[in-house]
Amino acid sequence: MKTFILVRHCKAEGQEEGAILTEEGKKEAINLITYLNKVNCKITKIISSPYERAVKTIEPYAKEVGLSIQIDNRLSERRLSNKSITNWLELLKQTFDDIDLVIEGGESTREATERAINLIREEIEYSKEQNTLLVTHGNLMSLILRYFDESFGFNEWANLTNPDVYRVDIEDNQINIKRLWDPMAYHSI
Repeated sequence: MKTFILVRHCKAEGQEEGAILTEEGKKEAINLITYLNKVNCKITKIISSPYERAVKTIEPYAKEVGLSIQIDNRLSERRLSNKSITNWLELLKQTFDDIDLVIEGGESTREATERAINLIREEIEYSKEQNTLLVTHGNLMSLILRYFDESFGFNEWANLTNPDVYRVDIEDNQINIKRLWDPMAYHSI
């Protein structure tokens, strides 16, 4: 069985590539150590988006468990457009219905999904690691989950939290997805 733990980064100061974690986000990253240890995922490999907010989310955990962080651009946030758009939420919703919709300078749902899934396929085929933690962003995380479960759509994306954690188990073409993150339990750590 191959297990992927998907982690959405902690609270950040924005959505742009260089956005950093907020003070609350930095505390969440520290608390993520306890949370991941508590759910006993036995992580053997960590791969992160190159965005600082993603790396800084998992850095404390990686240090705690003695694992290096491999950076992979395929976990970067999905680029909706290269221009500032005021109706981005409406357009994002449309991309869940029309997976080939491309907004100026952006990438389609299909393109973004394919780049992330290519990484997962490589990990399944070539990696000896059994429990890989992937650190990414909300939209791309939702597209990965949607790939494995078509019912995961815009509303599920809207209900993701910062941070958020999902587990995807793959064995003999059987897929099991479970949300591990419980915001209520997190606040009691």
